[in-house]
Amino acid sequence: MNMASTKLVDTLIHPTYSWSVSMSITTRHLVADLFLVPVLMDLEPGTMDAVRSGPYGQIFRPDNFVFGQSGSSNNWAKGHYTEGAELIDSVLDVVRKEAENCDCLQGFQVCHSLGGGMGSGMGTLLISKIREEYPDRMMLTFSVFPSPKVSDTVVEPYNATLSIHQLVQNADECMVLDNEASYDICFRTLKLTTPSCQLNSNLRKLAVNLIPFPRLHFFMVGFAPLTSRGSQQYRALTVPELTQQMWDAKNMMCAADQQHGRYLTASAMFRGKTSTKEVDEQMINIQNKNSSYFVEWIPNNVKSSVCDIPPRGLSMASTFVGNSTSIQEMFRRVSEQFTAMFRRKAFLHWYTVEGMDEMEFTEDESNMNDLMSEYQQYQDATADEVEYKDEEEDVDHA
Repeated sequence: MNMASTKLVDTLIHPTYSWSVSMSITTRHLVADLFLVPVLMDLEPGTMDAVRSGPYGQIFRPDNFVFGQSGSSNNWAKGHYTEGAELIDSVLDVVRKEAENCDCLQGFQVCHSLGGGMGSGMGTLLISKIREEYPDRMMLTFSVFPSPKVSDTVVEPYNATLSIHQLVQNADECMVLDNEASYDICFRTLKLTTPSCQLNSNLRKLAVNLIPFPRLHFFMVGFAPLTSRGSQQYRALTVPELTQQMWDAKNMMCAADQQHGRYLTASAMFRGKTSTKEVDEQMINIQNKNSSYFVEWIPNNVKSSVCDIPPRGLSMASTFVGNSTSIQEMFRRVSEQFTAMFRRKAFLHWYTVEGMDEMEFTEDESNMNDLMSEYQQYQDATADEVEYKDEEEDVDHA
């Protein structure tokens, strides 16, 4: 995860698969053990050397480090069209090898930032190539959006806007992260300088529950408990406490105010020795108390699941994933910065010299504006309006 100015790798891709499947006689169902096999890539060797020489370097396969020598210069075009295009075949060879070793390939997870040139440009190039080669597998991204408060390059709005266009087309699910929100959580709440985390789920089931319309697949992510180590002994870990924390805006990993939008769908995953009945009761309770923040035309739009194995170091925890129309605040923030620079053609020559055309900027800006309009449309929609629109679409298809 890319936190504040600490940068380890731009793009990390996991083929997600079932390593072994065994039959359980007592429960009469298949039990699958899921593993993530990481492939790390960058356009310069420095970050890879830092990972390999660090405390976690030994857990990665040496053959799964793929890197170039030139860097991307914070330029999306370099990562997507020139320098990245020269390296992409080497990355795909490693991905294919790992995919072929899978017993049951579930999908791919790509962790990348959208502000620089490598994670945004080559990251989206990789996503599109994998989509071409594995069209029926799930593509999940953890995309770190730029923030003006935690920024290290002026052309972040360009890189992010060009990336969002690609994510709308080629990703199934996008977990939207934000350096600003992540910085606040890690440094102010958790008092951490080197955070770590994990997320386990069935990718396709998550998509079915959370995506009512194909283009609206950008999610807000929250986690509980978020308590500094010095304060853990004073906080009771109960299902009601976890539920309250999980829905708190301060626990969201992107700086979008959920009270400015409405939830289309949401999912909560609890880990630890918890009662399914208690989880269901708390989820119904929180939904009833905040009914104005949910669209009324999608019934039963909050799902919950329980895994009895807690995360390491905690007795129980919960992860929240929400498809909220308030995510358009993230897009609007990037769009305003993009428009301010693009209107004056600032820094544009760095992209056109790599072969890009100004028309591509215009099209991607238009696509992001359309995306914001779609979120706003469903935020304002009533049940009758949605039903009428569905009937119109059926007539058009007929």
